[in-house]
Amino acid sequence: MSRTLHGVAAALAVLLASSTAAFAQDPSGKLVVVTSFPKDLTSAFQQAFQKAYPKVTLEVLNRNTNAGVKYLQETASNNGTDLFWASAPDAFEVLKGANLLQAYKPKVEGIPEKVGAYPINDPEGMYAGFAASGYGIMWNSRYMKANELPAPKEWSDLAKPVYYDHVAISAPSRSGTTHLTIETILQGEGWEKGWRTNKEIAGNYRTITERSFGVPDGVNSGSFGIGIVIDFFALSSQASGFPVEFVYPTVTTIVPANIGIVKNAPNKAAAETFVDFILSPQGQEVLLQPAIRRLPVNPATYAKAPADYPNPFKDTSLGSQVNFDVEVSQARYNVVDALFDQLITFQLDGLKAATRAIHQADAALAKKPNDKAKALLAEARDLVAAMPVTAQEAADPQLAGAFTVERKSATDAVPERQAQVEQKWAAFAKDNYAAARKKAEEALALAR
Repeated sequence: MSRTLHGVAAALAVLLASSTAAFAQDPSGKLVVVTSFPKDLTSAFQQAFQKAYPKVTLEVLNRNTNAGVKYLQETASNNGTDLFWASAPDAFEVLKGANLLQAYKPKVEGIPEKVGAYPINDPEGMYAGFAASGYGIMWNSRYMKANELPAPKEWSDLAKPVYYDHVAISAPSRSGTTHLTIETILQGEGWEKGWRTNKEIAGNYRTITERSFGVPDGVNSGSFGIGIVIDFFALSSQASGFPVEFVYPTVTTIVPANIGIVKNAPNKAAAETFVDFILSPQGQEVLLQPAIRRLPVNPATYAKAPADYPNPFKDTSLGSQVNFDVEVSQARYNVVDALFDQLITFQLDGLKAATRAIHQADAALAKKPNDKAKALLAEARDLVAAMPVTAQEAADPQLAGAFTVERKSATDAVPERQAQVEQKWAAFAKDNYAAARKKAEEALALAR
């Protein structure tokens, strides 16, 4: 071979090697994402990502968190999903425990280890935080003014008589973010006191919505005044011009929303690229868009945020009161959801009737003190707050294992063991609320 041909061959080899390297760094093909996030968020990231990586087609499958986990469990033997993208870290722990995620260490630098008291990334690298969120109270300022309601600050404020029939929440069994809110109160206040707080607030509920989006929608429209929500619902409503306010109670937690690569992902290269993209400065700035308004995990991004935007890296009081234990939460996840449904969601009328009677007796006692009536009222409150299981029992794997079917209504068919436990809890709550109402009415009669 002549020197000229040798030179051409060498040049072709270099060109081929360069092309191969470029191809390896330039992902392509279909990227399938299972997510609980709303279209406002996924569409914004989809547009930004596909603009940066036009050879990748992002396919978004929207499921609520629990349904998304179940979908990945059911399709694991023939997996077609590349990424799981959701708020609740508990859900990622469930997938991690089932060996349905694969480790990946993002290449992006500058992201701290923690936000508030919570680690941003899974220590084993099975999932990564990309945005932070806290839990709190949003309200419609026009509704509050029209109904002469004061602005609440703490969870306990929502249990006050003045808020009767003005508060809404979504069912934690249908919303991963609401589950985290309930679990945050339980961990922040302890099992017994936390359930007392949750049930005293629940006595003031106007409604329990099926999806988490139903709460901000109702507050925005003025269908009810106050909603228990994750922060970005309120922040995005404000950015959209709705007359709403939001507060983080002292007992809250700042928890990262996460993304994880599914085990045996069909397009692993594109999945890794997407993870790095949403953590990059370009991706983090998407979180500041008015329709999204989530808290970036990259502190540098806050320099481009609007004035008064919550910054958990600057305001270290946010989330500092609760050292959220995701293992505790995971161990009793299904039990907490079932307890909420059986004691609150499906018994709301009885709980509200007992609460109303307690409020009326309390008001009468304030005007005309009576020791016997005061004792009866304390017994009524204890009956409402009573729990059928302890924290230790709730974490028992045998009890948690009884809940194999996700209920959508009180009449859904479930396995016998699950039905037995739920019926026992429902009867416990029904009897206690009826007894509490009777004692409160006796107290009211004495105070008149």
